[in-house]
Amino acid sequence: MRGALFFLLLASPVLGQGSGQDAAPAGPAALSAYVNPELAPRPSMHPTKVTRPPTIDAVLDEAEWARAEVLTDFRQQLPNTGGCPTFKTVVRVLYDDDHLYVAAENFDPEPSRAISAGLERDFQTPDSDIFGLALDTFHDRRNAFMFAINPMGGIRDEQVFNDSRTVVEAWEGIITLRTRMTDSSWIAELSIPMRTLRFDGALPVQDWGVNFIRRVRRVNETSYWAPLERQYRLHRMSKAGTMAGLEGIRPGRNLQLKPYLVGNDSRGAQVPASALGTAQDAGLDLKYGLTPSMTLDLTYNTDFSQVEVDQEQVNLTRFSLFFPERREFFIENAGSFMFGDSEERNYRMGAGPRDFTFFNSRQIGLTADGRPIPIVGGGRVSGRAGAWELGLLDMQTQASSALPAENFSVMRVKRQVSDASDVGVLVQRRAATDGSGDENLSYGFDANLRPSSALILNSYFAASDGPGAGSDGYTARLSAAYRDAFWNTGAMWKRVSEDFDPGIGFVRRADMNQYYATLGVHARPKWRGIQEIAPYVELDHIADLRGALATRTVQAGLDLLFQPDGNVKMEVQDQFDRLDAPFTVVPGYAVPTGSYSWREAEVSYTTGRARRLYGTASYATGGFYDGTRRAAGTTVTWRPRYDLLLELNYTRNDLSLASGDVLADIGRVRVRYAWSTKLFGSAFVQYNAQSATWVTNARLNYRYAPLSDVFLVYTDRRNAETGILGERTLALKFTRMLAF
Repeated sequence: MRGALFFLLLASPVLGQGSGQDAAPAGPAALSAYVNPELAPRPSMHPTKVTRPPTIDAVLDEAEWARAEVLTDFRQQLPNTGGCPTFKTVVRVLYDDDHLYVAAENFDPEPSRAISAGLERDFQTPDSDIFGLALDTFHDRRNAFMFAINPMGGIRDEQVFNDSRTVVEAWEGIITLRTRMTDSSWIAELSIPMRTLRFDGALPVQDWGVNFIRRVRRVNETSYWAPLERQYRLHRMSKAGTMAGLEGIRPGRNLQLKPYLVGNDSRGAQVPASALGTAQDAGLDLKYGLTPSMTLDLTYNTDFSQVEVDQEQVNLTRFSLFFPERREFFIENAGSFMFGDSEERNYRMGAGPRDFTFFNSRQIGLTADGRPIPIVGGGRVSGRAGAWELGLLDMQTQASSALPAENFSVMRVKRQVSDASDVGVLVQRRAATDGSGDENLSYGFDANLRPSSALILNSYFAASDGPGAGSDGYTARLSAAYRDAFWNTGAMWKRVSEDFDPGIGFVRRADMNQYYATLGVHARPKWRGIQEIAPYVELDHIADLRGALATRTVQAGLDLLFQPDGNVKMEVQDQFDRLDAPFTVVPGYAVPTGSYSWREAEVSYTTGRARRLYGTASYATGGFYDGTRRAAGTTVTWRPRYDLLLELNYTRNDLSLASGDVLADIGRVRVRYAWSTKLFGSAFVQYNAQSATWVTNARLNYRYAPLSDVFLVYTDRRNAETGILGERTLALKFTRMLAF
């Protein structure tokens, strides 16, 4: 049956070059009804230089705006890829020596129905109407700064590396923004200081890569100025257009100082004795542009008390979980240090950062269970010099009850070999500074090649040299993946020795040879209510280094994308896993040594995100080692107003094992409220039945000046069964950004 469906999809008409001709878009009549985003030439525009800056008030009545080039030729990405948009967008760009000015008039016959998904910084753009732009300031077609704006003035800004491969959500730039509603549109007007960006100020005339996006959330229409296929995002700079002829612009001194003051009170059985009670502290971060493309970051007495707690996770595997970095200092410019099993959007790669991350910054200043270790200070140099990309990092931590004082140093060098390809090396060292001589040194080489826009080739080799016997090992990988508008296929080989242990890395699984292959398609039949049908199969085969089968997964799936929004996913898996030692699911319940085979199936449904109430529901059933598993989960989001969000997430795992019946549940409730674009509040409550833990985290954030904040943060962690308090912390933190 699945095979018949597959061939039916192959035979069905695909929305290719003729797809847009069936629509009746209300775009300009002079435009062709359809363009192929992969073949269409990249557009170019010329910003207008001015001597008098416009007033940033979302009222475009200055003469300067009337002189600017008008950009209107956007093309749909969704729902009719390559077609003319239904909603017209008009963009104008001005600049002077010190600022870039952008104005967008986003036409809408019912602008009051435009959706704004929050006022907070870094709101969820998929849930919102947006206008956005990405700027490739070195015109290397790889790296970018991105800004997205919603109708109520919320902004999301990101730094992006390696042509969308790494997105740094924590990056923030100084920007002035205003939005305004009219009877027929919503208008966004913004000013970006040149010192917010990085570019080569030595060039008298320069070109930048640029693209613009417009999304109308209630009808799920997304359009781009430089046309993009569905698998790409705004910051896919290899597909961007060009902003040509910028003259005489100045990057500024790029010097920023950010001191902080913090006071906190900590109580509880899990709080180290040295951190109990009331304490005050201060520290400083410095950022300086050594060159237009190379930045120095220094930090002293680093504090992360304002960072939201990690999300609790249920672990039904016998391997460690990977938690993403959430601390701003380490997230910024993280792309410069990326090495390992990287993810590519809309590609199935067989492994990702949760399997192997060579430089895992969470090894610095955090214990294995996420408890902070005081950081004395450190520094980082990152950026570009011609075709070379450089990342240097050195950090020093204090001694704690869990670990001695340690020094962490990392060197990352990459060489660009084409617009979207690079080769590089990474060397890192973790050493105790208590005189014990303990040291871990690891090093590696990687190559990330993109011979064409659809084909990517990834490979690496890394080795570790640690203290004592059994700590010297290596890992290697070769992989290829192809993804265009129709095909999605790939293959990977990966090997990890038994003793591979990089001291500043994360390795989920050692002692293995892994073989992975996948084949899938993304068909766009002309069926009412269906945008896309994507069947696929995957094979994942893992053997130990002695050749014995350890784990095997054969999976078939089908994704249905509805029109205008929403999707269903269905998966069936055939699993095999060999346990060489008992596997404890939760304390008191274990799966004994042996070989196990089972099958399971899962289905999930996601509603359209244009509704005030939307969410996802999933259900899975089947075997689980020596028993069975039934799992049900739901995430429900309610946004009754643009400034208020309530989110509920609950997952139940009902296990019936030979050792007994087990419930492993996770529950989360999150509330966010924004009084304005400067004052935000949030509360986050989590329950983890597997670890019998309640965690509460509440935060109030007031941004009183650009990149300058006041944080009031409350954290409570306690045992769900006994009620014993593990940790209770109240912190008040002030930061001030001084830019020169």
